[in-house]
Amino acid sequence: MNTTVIIKASSKKNGNTKKIIELLNEDSNFDIIDLLDYNIGHFDYDFKNANDDFLPLLQKITEKYDTIIFATPVYWYTMSGILKVFFDRLSDLLHYQKDLGRKLRGKNMAMVSNSGENDRRQGFEMPFIESAKYLGMNYLGDIHVWFSKDGSKIDNVAENQIKKFKKTL
Repeated sequence: MNTTVIIKASSKKNGNTKKIIELLNEDSNFDIIDLLDYNIGHFDYDFKNANDDFLPLLQKITEKYDTIIFATPVYWYTMSGILKVFFDRLSDLLHYQKDLGRKLRGKNMAMVSNSGENDRRQGFEMPFIESAKYLGMNYLGDIHVWFSKDGSKIDNVAENQIKKFKKTL
């Protein structure tokens, strides 16, 4: 059983985030969940989206994995919209699914971001670090990966960072 899962959170099925995940998972040690494959509605104080895919997906994640790696492109200086919706839905665990939320305690979280160049702004990682703290998770760290000027391949420096980062997981 894989104890690590990469949660792919890009609006593009086969874009640069997928390339990074493939490099990070070149030995297929990690499972991959693509958020595009799920119907996850926005957080709603009346829990109108309680019957979408979020809670069953989180149940699966908490039962099967010890480490969760979020993989997101940088969109408008922050995480992707699809990942922001996922993070917002963690609020369900604080209101009416507390037992499920408690299952995240002691688990590990990490994050990989990517963009067209080495331009991630300071503070990008803050929502991940603070969410891990709030949920009682261990934050293992994060990296930012970027691509060559023409966008065809991962920058050599960034590729080496991925390999180094993988050893910390």
